[in-house]
Amino acid sequence: MGRTRENKAEIIDSLKSCLSDAQMAFVIDYKGLSVAEITDLRNRLRPVGGSCKVTKNTLMGLAVEGDENWQPMTEFLSNSSAFLLVGEEVGAAVKAYKEFQKATKKTELKGGVMEGRALSKQEVEALGDLPSKEELYAQIAGSINALATKIAVGVKEIPTSVARGIKAISEKEDQAAA
Repeated sequence: MGRTRENKAEIIDSLKSCLSDAQMAFVIDYKGLSVAEITDLRNRLRPVGGSCKVTKNTLMGLAVEGDENWQPMTEFLSNSSAFLLVGEEVGAAVKAYKEFQKATKKTELKGGVMEGRALSKQEVEALGDLPSKEELYAQIAGSINALATKIAVGVKEIPTSVARGIKAISEKEDQAAA
């Protein structure tokens, strides 16, 4: 027995809701994954604000229909697809998927969609190479700290230089007088 029309409408509404909360979605071919492996993938994505949805391509196609932010996803809807929906931690989610893929060697990244634009496999993987939000905060804080230190050293150096200059002049005068 197949799904009822109401059941399918609920699934589509659920997918639309998940997509509205997502910053990015990427599509993988999950053929050959066991339930335990999909659960492992979901467990890896959850801490970084991601989720894995396994649904029929036709249902996802209906969910993205008319939504210009997600419409480009239709080009990836073929074969057995799983949809990884990511919140703010895009780089961390891509890293989590890449680690999973390295461990299982069973999935294939098809591509992704971000800000209404289709992304190739290479572009999605490049997002995984970007530093995380915490790393960027640390870099900015380090830069600000370095700048403040340089300013403090520079400000301290001015009176020290003036004092050295006065001392040198006084020593010259002492030598001239002697």
